[in-house]
Amino acid sequence: MTQKDSPPATDFIREIIEEDLKTNKHGGRVATRFPPEPNGYLHIGHAKSICLNFGIAAQYHGTCNLRMDDTDPSGESLEYVESIIQDVRWLGFDWQDRLFYASDYFEQLYEFAIQLIKKGKAYVCSLSADEIREYRGTLTEPGKESPYRNRSVEENLDLFSRMRAGEFEDGAHVLRAKIDMASPNITMRDPILYRIKRAHHYRTGTRWCIYPMYDFAHCLSDSIEKVTHSICTLEFENNRPLYDWILDQLDVDCHPQQIEFARLNLSYTILSKRRLIELVRKGYVTGWDDPRMPTIAGMRRRGYTPEAIRNFCVRIGVAKNENTVDMSLLEHCVREDLNERAPRVMAVLRPLRLIIDNYPEGQVEEIECPNHPQNPDMGSRRLPFSKVLYIEQDDFLEKPPKKYYRLAPGREVRLRYAYIVKCVGVVKDEKTGEVKEVHCTCDPETRNGPLPDGHKVEGVIHWVSADHSVPAEVRLYDRLFRVPDPTAERDDFTKYLNPRSLETLASCRVESGLKGAAPGSRYQFERLGYFCVDAKDSSSNKLVFNRIVSLRDSWAKIANQQQKNE
Repeated sequence: MTQKDSPPATDFIREIIEEDLKTNKHGGRVATRFPPEPNGYLHIGHAKSICLNFGIAAQYHGTCNLRMDDTDPSGESLEYVESIIQDVRWLGFDWQDRLFYASDYFEQLYEFAIQLIKKGKAYVCSLSADEIREYRGTLTEPGKESPYRNRSVEENLDLFSRMRAGEFEDGAHVLRAKIDMASPNITMRDPILYRIKRAHHYRTGTRWCIYPMYDFAHCLSDSIEKVTHSICTLEFENNRPLYDWILDQLDVDCHPQQIEFARLNLSYTILSKRRLIELVRKGYVTGWDDPRMPTIAGMRRRGYTPEAIRNFCVRIGVAKNENTVDMSLLEHCVREDLNERAPRVMAVLRPLRLIIDNYPEGQVEEIECPNHPQNPDMGSRRLPFSKVLYIEQDDFLEKPPKKYYRLAPGREVRLRYAYIVKCVGVVKDEKTGEVKEVHCTCDPETRNGPLPDGHKVEGVIHWVSADHSVPAEVRLYDRLFRVPDPTAERDDFTKYLNPRSLETLASCRVESGLKGAAPGSRYQFERLGYFCVDAKDSSSNKLVFNRIVSLRDSWAKIANQQQKNE
């Protein structure tokens, strides 16, 4: 955590940990873990969990492991493992030598299952998947016991061994815990611990054809790693009795405490891994790292900083109840961070030629421009200024409305850091009537200096030299969905995709100093927003910029309005 990061606020999880430290529970140790399943890319919701688990470990001088809970070979891959490692490291966290895999524990987990069978706490069930669901009961009706529930220990050991040996087809048998089919918690109605699944595992290959269920492997992996506090999201609250039951039945040295917190829900996006996979596979986005995606990879490519994401996670805090965070707060955190660190440059996204009629032909001046108006330590750069410039198309209107302070016929504006110019004419396309060129005159005495007495100019616009600027492609990203909650209804969530989530501008011009800008470099395009050199599509022959976030801070307006209302 850097000095710029906000300090962690107290919350109910930290209160539990501090009480445990006072009573010397776990011998005064604090050990957490971040245990993703490697079946997709991490998203901003995972970032909250990452910051919480690693942050608590750092705050209380403990440890935090990174563990891949890779117990289901379907959909898991080395690509996802590598992306997870990259994302957690990019966020600024270090697990040192504590990178673990649940698949490393497969033999131990199998032996734990044998222990349960020998204790009469687990049995091999031969019901089909549909029959198991039917026997499970409902929220208002108890379940029915499997006809195979009372198999002898010897028969269960024999069948389970043969399941491992590959004698049976997928789905022929499962290993179930023997708990209580009348439990009000459906999770405790003899849950499945192992199933037969002939699938290639990205680490163990085909050595196994039975795989432990997540609930069985997860708690035991925590125990094996001597985790003290198993912090997870609220959807696992009903699973906590099973987490504790499994550890209570077995001879384990460590029994972690499971603590649940509310997961992150973010407006105008989705954080369901299943739905994110659908967006990728059906081509609604260009990939997991599409800058419109809520994945960490997408946010990194778009230009978000790890500091901004960490501060966002601190600001939203840790709660017990579900709520939805406004996307504007995340954008505010990004904007706030970039405002301090991003150098200012000038770029024209929709170029309109501006010709200064009284400026000498062939003359080129160098205009001194600060890299950051509020931070002189960031230095300055010199921009070429010439007779022919580019300005933004919407910085000129032939018939301007009231309170339009930019360029119009007969009006004056200041060119940023340079001269005051006055519009004296336009050149239009004969066929379309579109303005192609704006002609101006400049006052040579006004080069970024004081104005003569009584001379007032209200507008300032940015510019680049036509001959010296660099061509660039700029991608204007907006929110992926056009409604705050795309999953509120049960129908197809993709119908709420924002058709304007990406606008590509191919004929932009940026100041000459950006030629060869490093991929991932972030800048503020003056008056336009914050932009990042695309790390994937930019090259020595083509500059591509992604808009990270606009200059307009809607969250600050929301917060100010809330304060007024209070």
